[in-house]
Amino acid sequence: MTEPKRYLITAALPYANGPVHIGHLAGCYLPADTYVRYLRALGKDVVFICGSDEHGVPITIKAKKEGVSPQQVVDKYHQIMQDAFRDFGIDFSFYGRTSSTVHHQTAAEFFKNLYENKVFVEEVTRQYFDVEAGQFLADRYITGTCPRCGNPSAYGDQCEKCGTSLNPTDLINPKSALSGNTPVLKETKNWFLPMGEIQQSEAFQSYIKRFENWKSNIKGQCASWLNEGLQSRAMTRDLDWGVPVPVEGAEGKVLYVWFDAPIGYISATKEYFDSLGKPEEWKTYWQNEETSLIHFIGKDNIVFHAIIFPMMLMTHGGYNLPVNVPANEFLNLEGDKISTSRNWAVWLHEYLMDFPGRQDELRYVLTAISPETKDSEFTWKDYQTRVNSELVSIFGNFVNRVAVLIHKYYEGLVPDSPGLIDEKLVAANAVLERDIRQSVTKMNDLLDQVRLRDAQAEWINIARAGNKFLADTEPWKLIKTDPESVKTLLFNALQVCSKLAIGASVFLPKTAERLFNMFGLNNRSWNMLDEEVLVHSGQRIQTPEILYKPVEDGEIETQLNRLAEIKKVQESVPQKATLHELKPAITYEDFDKIDLRVGRVLEAERVPKADKLLKLTVDLGFEKRTILSGIAEYYQPDELVGKLVTVVANLAPRKIRGIESQGMLLMAGNDFGKLYSVSPEKDIEPGSVVK
Repeated sequence: MTEPKRYLITAALPYANGPVHIGHLAGCYLPADTYVRYLRALGKDVVFICGSDEHGVPITIKAKKEGVSPQQVVDKYHQIMQDAFRDFGIDFSFYGRTSSTVHHQTAAEFFKNLYENKVFVEEVTRQYFDVEAGQFLADRYITGTCPRCGNPSAYGDQCEKCGTSLNPTDLINPKSALSGNTPVLKETKNWFLPMGEIQQSEAFQSYIKRFENWKSNIKGQCASWLNEGLQSRAMTRDLDWGVPVPVEGAEGKVLYVWFDAPIGYISATKEYFDSLGKPEEWKTYWQNEETSLIHFIGKDNIVFHAIIFPMMLMTHGGYNLPVNVPANEFLNLEGDKISTSRNWAVWLHEYLMDFPGRQDELRYVLTAISPETKDSEFTWKDYQTRVNSELVSIFGNFVNRVAVLIHKYYEGLVPDSPGLIDEKLVAANAVLERDIRQSVTKMNDLLDQVRLRDAQAEWINIARAGNKFLADTEPWKLIKTDPESVKTLLFNALQVCSKLAIGASVFLPKTAERLFNMFGLNNRSWNMLDEEVLVHSGQRIQTPEILYKPVEDGEIETQLNRLAEIKKVQESVPQKATLHELKPAITYEDFDKIDLRVGRVLEAERVPKADKLLKLTVDLGFEKRTILSGIAEYYQPDELVGKLVTVVANLAPRKIRGIESQGMLLMAGNDFGKLYSVSPEKDIEPGSVVK
């Protein structure tokens, strides 16, 4: 693959219905910013785009709850998010918003292009309608029981427990999120993107070959969708908040948020170049094949960025398709899932108030625990340990020791380097050069692969090597017997400090600026890491300053107490399990069609890259079957082996995550997420009929 002339980097558009928390940062914004800083340090031409997604259903729900207009909601949170990103140091080229005039025009023109080129399929379908509210219900306005795993809080487009993609009509006992009533089905016309047809096209088949070089979590999720076969998806909705559908006969309809939102990357790029007085330059970044388009996202957005948006771009024509879609998994907090609705989060704007001027501490910790391949966890104790034992004791300590010694021995002037004669000193210096060279090489390779967590680990290894070098050579002792060698030792140690400063420009930008000023580094190019001498003899080093102060126990206790109060409030709310309404009556003949059998679980294992699914081998007496069940949150695999279960044995097989599931377990559950296997009371042979 030839080196691109330029890069267009996007970070997922956050919903403007709440502040930014550390899960958002770890998911895509910090990784994107780190990678962009790396490219810029290399001297690459990079445009970094993001903005507020202001047309999502969660925004209209929040507006109704607060008794304000959707515009008031998005105005408030757009400003909060934009300010928090800026104060944290996320260096977007442009941060836009999808309620802007430019975005509405761009999204409408994009839709009209596909409409006029007959890409869409116009269909009249039966959609859920809330009679009391007097409106059709978008997917996220409908909740109900998942037909797959029994989760009573599934949405109309997806069950977040088992990951199954749903249609609203798949839900059992559907309810309107507006009124709580049972909605009715009513006919309405919408425009569908024929994803199944596009999937078979030569252009799309050629595009998905790129997946081979992408992260395993992206490949796995996309393979699951593609193996099941894509279904047409409506690109319009019956709502009054969003981009109006720009065709005749579409009154009262807006663009589907996942059609509208990714176009926000395009409209924000337009606004960026408009602000520079170059209104046509956006095309160079979106429509020139020498530009690499890379989307940074969280795992819940994979299918939209890796499949649906590329389908939109290729059916429109003339646009670049993504060359990579780095997606991170989820970050948990103190043993629990981060939840905006439960206020279980570390909010960025609150962190910045509680820890002023200490953005780089959080950047370092979030990168160190980055959920690049699996979910990870943030705890305040771990935050304290990493800051104190790594940033303070390893990195900060090394830089400060070197600067202090140069001021002590040479009044802040960089000494010359007469060379080393003593064999032990020569050997220690050789080890230092080798270790630094290896870490720099590994760091570069890892950054190229967008493996930022491991790249930062190699960066801190440079500081470790520097500390070992000082401990082995002890210049503070040697100064009395061999002052000439000390000059060379500290000269070389200072070069290590300078390389740490350049590395910090990617991971810890605020710290890097302090070091650049302290050491008088004018050439800050990443390529300087390959140079032997970055700071020259005779340069003046500024007075040393402490880079980081230790995180005190009291600071951590304050944060833990805050979370404890939140948990206390949650637990004080009385919980009452509610029983679902009975489904419509059926005849005995209807029930008799279901073949329920006793089975015994022979094997159980987790499905890779699927947090909710277990793969079971079940003995039905007359045969063994593979059954996938969304019960991984409730049972460990070894708990199920040998257990008798009740199986719907004549359910048509269905592929999930590329694995054919040949039945379903019967489970009993309530609204608190409790789930229990429906098992025979006494031991009975597998294959027995349940009557």
